[in-house]
Amino acid sequence: MVGPGRHRGPGAHRGTRTGGSLTLMRGDVRSYSAARRERAADLDRWLADLFRSAYPRARGAEGRAGASKNGVAEERAGAAAAAGAPGIALVAVGSLGRAELAPGSDLDLVLLHDGRDDIARIADRIWYPIWDSGIGLDHSVRTVDEVAAVAREDLKAVLGLIQARHVTGDPELTRAARERVLADWRADSRRRLAELREAADKRAESAGELAFLLEPDLRDSRGGLRDVQAMQAVAAAWVASAPGPRVREAHEFLLDARHALHLVTARGADRLVLQEQDAVAASLGLLDAEALMRRLAEAGRTVAHAFDATWRTVDRLLSGPAPRGRRPLADGVVEHGGEVVLARGVDPGKDPVLVLRAAAAAAEAGLPMAPATVSLLAAKSPALPVPWPDEARDALVALLGAGRAAVPVWEELDQAGVIVRLVPDWERVRHRPQRNPVHRFTVDRHLIETAAGAASFTREVSRPDLLLLSALLHDVGKGWPGDHSATGEVVARDIGTRMGLQPADVDTLATVVRHHLLLPETATRRDLDDPVTISRVAEAVGSREVLELLAALAVADGHATGPAAWNSWKAGLVTDLVRRVRSVLSGSPPAPAPALSARQASLARHGGGAVRVQGGAVTVVAPDRPGLLWRAAGVLAAHRMVVRSASAASAATAAVIEFAVVPEYGTPPDPATLEADLRLVLAGRLDIEQRLARRTRSMRPARVPVAPPRVNLVDDASQTATVVEVRAHDRPGLLWRIGRAFGECNLDVRAARVETLGAEAVDVFYVVDRSGGPITDPEQRARIREFVLAALR
Repeated sequence: MVGPGRHRGPGAHRGTRTGGSLTLMRGDVRSYSAARRERAADLDRWLADLFRSAYPRARGAEGRAGASKNGVAEERAGAAAAAGAPGIALVAVGSLGRAELAPGSDLDLVLLHDGRDDIARIADRIWYPIWDSGIGLDHSVRTVDEVAAVAREDLKAVLGLIQARHVTGDPELTRAARERVLADWRADSRRRLAELREAADKRAESAGELAFLLEPDLRDSRGGLRDVQAMQAVAAAWVASAPGPRVREAHEFLLDARHALHLVTARGADRLVLQEQDAVAASLGLLDAEALMRRLAEAGRTVAHAFDATWRTVDRLLSGPAPRGRRPLADGVVEHGGEVVLARGVDPGKDPVLVLRAAAAAAEAGLPMAPATVSLLAAKSPALPVPWPDEARDALVALLGAGRAAVPVWEELDQAGVIVRLVPDWERVRHRPQRNPVHRFTVDRHLIETAAGAASFTREVSRPDLLLLSALLHDVGKGWPGDHSATGEVVARDIGTRMGLQPADVDTLATVVRHHLLLPETATRRDLDDPVTISRVAEAVGSREVLELLAALAVADGHATGPAAWNSWKAGLVTDLVRRVRSVLSGSPPAPAPALSARQASLARHGGGAVRVQGGAVTVVAPDRPGLLWRAAGVLAAHRMVVRSASAASAATAAVIEFAVVPEYGTPPDPATLEADLRLVLAGRLDIEQRLARRTRSMRPARVPVAPPRVNLVDDASQTATVVEVRAHDRPGLLWRIGRAFGECNLDVRAARVETLGAEAVDVFYVVDRSGGPITDPEQRARIREFVLAALR
């Protein structure tokens, strides 16, 4: 017998089995579930050995129990073992209790006893060998009364004890403890389930939603493993049913993903970070990280959907009897018990529009559809004829027009497989991840969120139906290779025709999908004072009807994308662009470039130099000379100010530069200090390069590789300047570096549009040569690209 301090845990702790079994290889995903069960069995045998060492009286009987091969013999041997160790039992809780232990998981054990005086000595003989093995251990030593008392007050403890599993020792002690815990849990279910719901809400608020996170926490995120455990706890209270087969399948995939993550990282990590995703995908036998994240999104949404349904059941049962009777909502659709159900005698097999009519009624009433009703509609509803009848299209528009209330109803239909039957192209964007920090949703969820947001603009457009449909379909091209706007136009045209839209409406829908990024991209990346900019947008839009649809869609799309994609600065630029384009479409010529404002003209008269800092605007006036813009931008970067836009104008020999800025983080810098540094750099008395270099050295390098920068010279975007578009990973002083490269090429920056999307910068510059004209020489254009790329590297 190996003594205390020399015990080693079973090799399954690192993905192997004891007894000469083969090591679990990465990529053998079919073995992950079996490996978890086998590891639990290995640990049970090892813990039983430790228990016998700590409690010799149980040794002989426990050995006979382990050697038994049939049910009757095992039962008799188990009883003999219990008789040999009365009043003491080792119980597994947590992931070991559920036989879900991942390679890097800790053990969670409870040593039950009936009040023995020597329990501390026995416990030490069990715990110390586990610690010596290197396996993490969460342990406790309690009587049945103590277990019940802890479970009544500690939510984490009771969730583990509800699924406690007897390992060895006296099984009657384990049974008594579990029965006490479950009885108390059920008796006090109203209070305890409210506590469980509050904890789940706090966890979701902190960890986010698994399906839509760039780096999800597989355990704590909404839709993760803990939500499944919460549903199991609700079922143990006899308040709702246990998770069904779809949730169990999703749960198993989450366990496999966590298992693979532990193997890849060689530690007990639960957050799936970007740099591990490809390796985890390979370990699971998936094509790449995108395939992995799509599967995770599907699993997370399945769990989250079931989680919400569980709590609706809890609320309904705990709040008392539901109001009796049925309230009509639509033809064949009624409200009953706070849910939307079908009216008596309605046959969904004879009415293909019923599913959309019921969904629209549910969204307009702000009620959930009864799960049984959704299942019945999914199973019995016949396919809609092509083209759709007007009633079906009207019901879809009514559903989308309900706004935020449409989102959970749409999710119900999607989970039941109804959406892909109505719109087959939906399958290509369903659960598709958008692996960048700007987007907060998968493609399909982003589309319904955009449509819900667009509902608030239906009073502002002449065709609200086309606004809602274009919002629903604007990114549908992301399910196909190539430019999603171009492919989306083709797909939207097919879907619009399938839905029975008139040919002119199909054209409008396709045009809006094709140009859904036109307004925000032009507003933030082009000089709106350049007449060419406005003319080209007006030409692409073609009509005021399309313009107003694009304007409303831009706002809804931006808000649904995330805070990095839409802000007051961008909203103001888009509004300005729409105003100018509307004027051109009405027959008015493009407005000329505005002259200096009265304030700018006043400052320009002080040609020796002036600086004004007011809120988010910084105005610099100085004698006109090359490099003025980028030197001033360097000072702003040194003061941790992010430049949102920059424009330059001139009056006689003075240049006036306007910056729109926001602080990188925290509070803005002191205006007096910023103004003083701007004056110093303009006078050539401040080495801004050295200060920026110091800031760069203090920054942490990026955790993951970033795409290389790209520099494009855009033709035909302006008749008076050359437009240079720069895309790069954002970092302090980026605008200064680019501007310095322009200076080395003997160029002047007439205007700039600067935008930061997450960690990526999209900057556009209107540059002219020293004679004030655009750059046409191919060699000089190539030199510009080369110098700017060198500065970015």
